[in-house]
Amino acid sequence: MTNNRGKDVTDDVDLTDGRNESLNERMDRNWNELLQELRVTQTGTQIFTGFLLTIAFQSRFNELTTFQVRVYLILVTAAVLTTALGLAPVSLHRSMFREGAKMIIVQTAHVITRIMLVGVAIMLVGAILLIFDFVVDRRTAFIVAGVTLIVLIILAALPGFLRSSRRGQDNKSL
Repeated sequence: MTNNRGKDVTDDVDLTDGRNESLNERMDRNWNELLQELRVTQTGTQIFTGFLLTIAFQSRFNELTTFQVRVYLILVTAAVLTTALGLAPVSLHRSMFREGAKMIIVQTAHVITRIMLVGVAIMLVGAILLIFDFVVDRRTAFIVAGVTLIVLIILAALPGFLRSSRRGQDNKSL
């Protein structure tokens, strides 16, 4: 059986890990693992979104510059969309529950979750930009936001580096 990229879905199965699970069992396990990841991310994005929504009602909000208001509005939009993306896999599962579509649900939820993580990154960089611009100055804000973005890119690339180093180690052991 192949996934939406034409790759055999059993390619990533480690036959030596002692699991001996069917494809349905594997999809159930993958769904449960994805739900655990979503729980952590959903909580954070929902709290962040709620916090952002209260800022506009604070007395110092009218002190924001036009740039800061724009960054704030971009942040609110990103936070709301990211929160919606975090809820989408659950809605997808609920809509397609018991239709024999677990593999499609898991694959689609995986893609949605990856997009949601991009939204989280936008929220983090935007928050740093807004706070440092408000508290310190714009130059420092751009520097700190840039460093934050670089760290997030490195963290996002880390799994690829780990995979390639793992493959290299596997080849050396042969």
